[in-house]
Amino acid sequence: MRILNIQRMSTEDGPGLRTTVFFKGCPLKCAWCHNPESIPFKLDKEWIQSSCIFCLECVDICPNKAITFKDEKIMLDRDLCSLCMKCIDNCPTGALKIIGRDIEVDTLYKELIKDKAYFNNGGGITLSGGEVMLQTKEVLELLKLLKKDKIHIAIDTSGYIDFNKFEQILPFIDLILYDLKLDSSDLHMKYCGVENLLIKENLIKLNNQKKLWIRTPIIPDSTDSKENIIGISKFLKENNINFERWELCAFNNLCTDKYDRLYLDWPYKEKELITELKMKELLEAAKANLKSKNIYISGATKLEARNE
Repeated sequence: MRILNIQRMSTEDGPGLRTTVFFKGCPLKCAWCHNPESIPFKLDKEWIQSSCIFCLECVDICPNKAITFKDEKIMLDRDLCSLCMKCIDNCPTGALKIIGRDIEVDTLYKELIKDKAYFNNGGGITLSGGEVMLQTKEVLELLKLLKKDKIHIAIDTSGYIDFNKFEQILPFIDLILYDLKLDSSDLHMKYCGVENLLIKENLIKLNNQKKLWIRTPIIPDSTDSKENIIGISKFLKENNINFERWELCAFNNLCTDKYDRLYLDWPYKEKELITELKMKELLEAAKANLKSKNIYISGATKLEARNE
C-alpha cells in the first residue's frame, strides 16, 4: 500500500489518543487542501529551502537533467524525473525528500501494533488520506489484522467512492469520520473538482450502520457562509442522519510551506484565520436548525483585540 506518513499521539482524528496513517491519493482536488501532497497517488519529491546549502550536488548527479538551479532556487521538473533517488541519496542536508512510500501490509501492521498499549484508554488507529478506500484491497487486509487485536478503528473519508467499498470495510471499523464540505453541488464542483451527489448518497446509506462524525472545514470565502452551514444542517435533518458529532473545523494556514515545497500557488495563502465570533455564529446557525447539542467547533481562531 502507498502511504504518506504515520502520525502518533494524535488527538484530532477520533476519540482518545490515536495513531493516524495518512494514505496517498485522493479523488477530490479541494482548493484549500491542507495536505496537497496527498492528492496525487504517484510518489513525488519536495525541496525544503531552509535545509538547503546550495551545494548543487543534486543538479550535477541527476541523470535526466530534471533538476536545475534558477533564481536562487532548486527547480524540479517532474516530467523528466524518473524517481531514481540519486539526488535524495546524495543530498548532504536532506533538503530533497521523497513524498510517499510503499509498504507491505504486514510491515505496516507490525508498526501500528507497537502502539497498542496506549489504545486501552479510548484511543485507537485512524486511517486517513487522501482517500483511504482508493486502496480498498490492501486496506481490507490491514483491517482484518488489526481487528484481531480488538483495536478501535476509524476511517476518515471524503465519501466520494463507490459504496461497495464501504460495504467491504464496514464489518472491521468502529467509526467513520465523514467530510461534508459544501451543501451546493455546483460550489462543490467549483472548489473540490467533483459534484457532491455521490457523497450525500453514501452518507444516507451509511446512516445507523456505524458511528458517524461529520466534519465540515470552515474555509474563508468558500465554505464559511451561514447559507452553507444551514444547507448542510437541513440535509442532515431531512435525512435523519444519526451523527455522534458534527465538527466545524476552523481554517488554518499552517500548510503554506507545503505548497512552496511543491512549487504550487495556494489561493488561500493570504487568507486570515476565521474569527471566534464568526465560528460561534456558524455554530449557532447549525444548532438552531438541528436542535442538537452534538455540534462543536475545532481548530484555532483568529486572536482579536478586546477593549477593556
